[in-house]
Amino acid sequence: QVQLVESGGGVVQTGGSLRLSCVASGLTFSYYTMGWFRQAPGKQRELVAAITPGSSAAYADSVKDRFTISRDNGRSTVHLQMNSLKPEDTAVYYCAALDRYQRDYAQARNYDYWGQGTQVTVSS
Repeated sequence: QVQLVESGGGVVQTGGSLRLSCVASGLTFSYYTMGWFRQAPGKQRELVAAITPGSSAAYADSVKDRFTISRDNGRSTVHLQMNSLKPEDTAVYYCAALDRYQRDYAQARNYDYWGQGTQVTVSS
């Protein structure tokens, strides 16, 4: 049984930082591209960042230079370091796993497994 468990969400002031973590189990972690998505109320789920098994990373334009995705294949963990947070970053953040042979990492519908989500709230 595959499980993705996120942690690290919370409430932070504008300009603050948070570090999200996602621990995977039940799958061969190094076979999967890992993505972080977010969904704000009334909005579609959107890709924040993705990282391939070889640690090539991609980011949404809105978070470039503020967020950093990383992974530890030995610990089956992916992190999202979020700096200079803004109120518009407020959302539920989800960790997801994508088969390594699927190239279109930007589409949520392509991901095979999802975590339960963690709330991030940035106050102004």
